[in-house]
Amino acid sequence: MNNLTSRIIASILWLIIIPCPINLAHADSINYDLSAYRPQPGLTAEVENEILTVIWLGDRNIELRLQFVINQGVPTIHELATRSEGESWRVLATDLAPEFRVVSGVRRVTQQQTEPLERLGVPLTVEKLNEIKWDAFWDAPLYVSDEPPRSHESSIPAAKPFANHPGMPRKPEEIRRDTAQYQATECKVQTNGARIEITFPGAEAGVFSGYLQYDIFKGSNLIRQMLVAKTDHPSAAFKYDTGLKNLPTQSSSKVMWRDLVHRWQEYQLGAPATDQATIVRSSNRLMAAELANGAIAAFPPPHSFYWARETEQNLGYGWYRKDSSNSFSFGIRQAEGEEDPEFYHNFALYNARPGTWQRMPLFLYVSPEDGQDAINQALAFTNGDGFRPLPGYKVMGHHYHVGLVPRLQEKGGFDQRINDITTMKGIGVDIYGVIDGERGPGRHDKGEKYLAGLANYYEAARRQSDKNFLVMPSDENSTGGRRPFIGGHYDIIPSKPIYWRPQRLEGQPLSEPHPKYGTVYNLGEPMDMMQMAERENVLISMPHPRAKRSTGFLEAIKDEPQFLHPHYFGLGYRWGMGIDASETRLGEYRFQTLWDEANNWMAARDLPPKFAIAISESRSDLGHRGKPPYDDSYGMSPVNYLKLDSVPSVDDMSSIINTLKRGDYFVTSGEVLIPSYEVQGSGNQRTIVAEVEWTFPLEMVELVWGDGETTDRQIISTTDLPPFGKKRFEIPFNTQGKKWVRFAAWDVATNGAMVQPILLVN
Repeated sequence: MNNLTSRIIASILWLIIIPCPINLAHADSINYDLSAYRPQPGLTAEVENEILTVIWLGDRNIELRLQFVINQGVPTIHELATRSEGESWRVLATDLAPEFRVVSGVRRVTQQQTEPLERLGVPLTVEKLNEIKWDAFWDAPLYVSDEPPRSHESSIPAAKPFANHPGMPRKPEEIRRDTAQYQATECKVQTNGARIEITFPGAEAGVFSGYLQYDIFKGSNLIRQMLVAKTDHPSAAFKYDTGLKNLPTQSSSKVMWRDLVHRWQEYQLGAPATDQATIVRSSNRLMAAELANGAIAAFPPPHSFYWARETEQNLGYGWYRKDSSNSFSFGIRQAEGEEDPEFYHNFALYNARPGTWQRMPLFLYVSPEDGQDAINQALAFTNGDGFRPLPGYKVMGHHYHVGLVPRLQEKGGFDQRINDITTMKGIGVDIYGVIDGERGPGRHDKGEKYLAGLANYYEAARRQSDKNFLVMPSDENSTGGRRPFIGGHYDIIPSKPIYWRPQRLEGQPLSEPHPKYGTVYNLGEPMDMMQMAERENVLISMPHPRAKRSTGFLEAIKDEPQFLHPHYFGLGYRWGMGIDASETRLGEYRFQTLWDEANNWMAARDLPPKFAIAISESRSDLGHRGKPPYDDSYGMSPVNYLKLDSVPSVDDMSSIINTLKRGDYFVTSGEVLIPSYEVQGSGNQRTIVAEVEWTFPLEMVELVWGDGETTDRQIISTTDLPPFGKKRFEIPFNTQGKKWVRFAAWDVATNGAMVQPILLVN
């Protein structure tokens, strides 16, 4: 019996032996509000006999039907069905209920944040601590231990437990684990462009209260299930698990996924029922439930699902549970902690600022085919978890802690291979920006050993590079006891191998010849660094402003000559540090707010804006573990698309530096691309022209501008556009009173892309 015959028989049996599972006489009476609904071809909604029915045209000419009722207060999917053109409806499942589990703890400020403020003389008032706690990086609200918190960068000795870490140690009673409960009595149906949004008020989950929402997207088989809730807790941090329950357990039912080496795996629900969920470590955050008449893939937003971590280890983001002989559940999950002891103290969770609407989404892709098809179709939304090649551009990842030299020496030499290279090539990165610098014995020698360490670093980068792949040897330094004192952490991005010592003795020149290394710089003060940067075409950026040991920066140096220098070109963009689940743009609270403020500081001086450079902050140097090819490098790191025709060599990286200096690049999570962007016209009346490509349904594009004091924006809704599209936007723009402008595009999963700000000259 072939697979097609088996599926036809299973479909017939499903229709014959499975009765209508819900007795509509027991369905709750519902107040349906369709006042904001507008019918359109290919997307309709109607209510009959207490059932809300939504029918829409998906992809591949597939039509889908989703019916809702409320059963004892619980919003319930009465029926999910599909049909191809000319065929009858095929029911996948009935009586599906949402499941949300929320775990919350207490957000605390960390000593990694308070130390730099103390050095700057900033009083650690209650107000200040409450302000900076939302940008905590080395916080782990679910990790309860008497062991003092630590980080790889803390200068607080272990003998001073909990120094400058208010409220420690954590207590078990701070942690709550709750399953969402529903008391829905009404439902609102609203048209938003080419989508329908369905909301059910009356949801409670521990410290949170709010509503359940389903979003239907015309032109796609995609459904978003989302708990949207807020809390009045003053310091809440949380994570969530979600999924669907009451899926039918039949002879053909199974859950399936690809494992961490991309082999297909399945579980046919043959074991006894249990109340414990099984954790699945799947590739690409994806798994599917295969049923008699089709399959449903479940997956989270690919990037905002992660808070900032220093490891990209896959912790298992899927789950399933056999609830009875007749039903099972499955979905997505977030772990409660790291598995590697090196990173126990860095598992910060989401922020939940009081009164903000926290979003806990799950995406579902419905296929009339099997589970493999559902997963493959869902994987298209992230381009196969890879950064898609774009003609005229090269993909640059930046700020990776690799331990390049010691790991290669341990393997036997610089010609050996480390798995990080395979991983980064595999996700489409062309330029791998490592920021090790000299981390060996010369780190504190500051003399010949330091120079020898740099030589090894550059040689290792040469040997690991190729014609179309560059290991770019950059360096991260910090104020913490190492010169020059630029302020906070800073990245040194060179145009070629450059030799320098982190000290300048009395009477020592800025630069001097060296018999082995050529020109060597002696750097003791901030402007020593900037002079070297100017002479050697080096760029400086702050990798994680207002976070970690850059807390208090940029504010502390915004008027200093090193920051105002044109070679101090940018700020590191990573969304996870201080991520808040209410954000609709990646990095909205911490990074984008500061970026726009900084550009107003510059504009007030009639100086060019600072640019954003996407960074990773992942570590593969601790314990020399390296990146396995199955980690979540794609999900956890944004990248830069640089306008370059080719990848340069280690000995002449000036094309990269010049591209960064000009701002000829955009940063992206990968799903949204901006192949071209310009400001056309002259005088006050200009036009912003941008080409945008996307996968997930696009939510909006926006113009953001500043006048030297304040920031404003114009948002253009794009909810009328289908997924997997492209469009040329031409937006009239009056420049009067404005000094800079930038363009960005964001999709429904908070993924996005941002171009660099342009200085407006009238």
